[in-house]
Amino acid sequence: MADNLQTLREQVLRARDGGQKLNIVGGGTKAFMGRAADPDAGTLNVGEHTGIVDYHPVELVLTVRAGTTLTEIEATLAEEGQALHFEPPHFGEGSTIGGTLACNLSGPGRPWAGSVRDQVLGVRLINGKGEHLRFGGQVMKNVAGYDVSRMQAGAMGTLGVLTEISMKVMPKPAATLTLVQDMAMADVIHYMNSRAAEPKPITAACWLDGKVYVRLSGARSAVEATAEKWSGEVMENGDQFWRQIQDMQHEFFTGDDPLWRFSVGSTAANPKLDGPWLIDWAGSQRWYRGDAELKQMETLAKEAGGQVSLFRGGDREGEVMHHQPDALKGIQRRVKNSFDPDGIFNPGRLYSWL
Repeated sequence: MADNLQTLREQVLRARDGGQKLNIVGGGTKAFMGRAADPDAGTLNVGEHTGIVDYHPVELVLTVRAGTTLTEIEATLAEEGQALHFEPPHFGEGSTIGGTLACNLSGPGRPWAGSVRDQVLGVRLINGKGEHLRFGGQVMKNVAGYDVSRMQAGAMGTLGVLTEISMKVMPKPAATLTLVQDMAMADVIHYMNSRAAEPKPITAACWLDGKVYVRLSGARSAVEATAEKWSGEVMENGDQFWRQIQDMQHEFFTGDDPLWRFSVGSTAANPKLDGPWLIDWAGSQRWYRGDAELKQMETLAKEAGGQVSLFRGGDREGEVMHHQPDALKGIQRRVKNSFDPDGIFNPGRLYSWL
């Protein structure tokens, strides 16, 4: 446990005075995400700013420093029978909670348990002027104007240096099992959406290699009753399968082919692209592996009612995120200028123009 706040602030102030840019790094496990880091920028290491600041199991609230690893957080929660319900992916032992929020990463249960963005109650961050600011708190409340805490989700560090995060935690389910059965891709979208619409304890649904997987979690009686009613075989080592999907360790994610992430309408027809697919989040998140042009993929994503990003591999020098309309670009630039007027933090990491 280490409070490295003063060192971080001093480095930001020196960078501002010297006209230097800074690449923010935590555990270094998400370096493959976003556009390529600026090679001329310095490194600001948040991975040494660690530790659990406050934890109230009865109130289901946890406050931690941004460099704290997911492993440490989950071990502490497990002692109280609790967990991070958004199931953050571990891309390595050094994966931190700050990087998880900055990259807006959530696991298989996202449609039912909510995203990391939904669990955040408040944050503290260092802005481009070296000021240490607090946004939100430790309770849920209505917000007028920009919700700065949740705005950090997916900002990839471009708005400031996250130092502290307060979030909701939840009890672990009493029982969990996974049903698996053969199913063609053409049929699975309707099937998963139909299952998701039922008032049953479903907490994950995905399709891969001609099989559909549905996870049930909650009270043991509800889980067992649903499993008896629904079709499919109970899967051995179901928890291991979902862990591989959560951490992107399944063989689908291995290899050198570019990995594309489609975030689309759950009922939309699958884009017509030959190659391997993984359909997750009951149809809302779809992974594709293969060479393609971003403009072509954006057209397909729009037709499916969503957006696409080049998640891993491919050309990281060009744009990797879905094109934004000019009006939204203007808003993002104004927000960036408010928090980081000198453009110190992670220049060009999210978009070339930000």
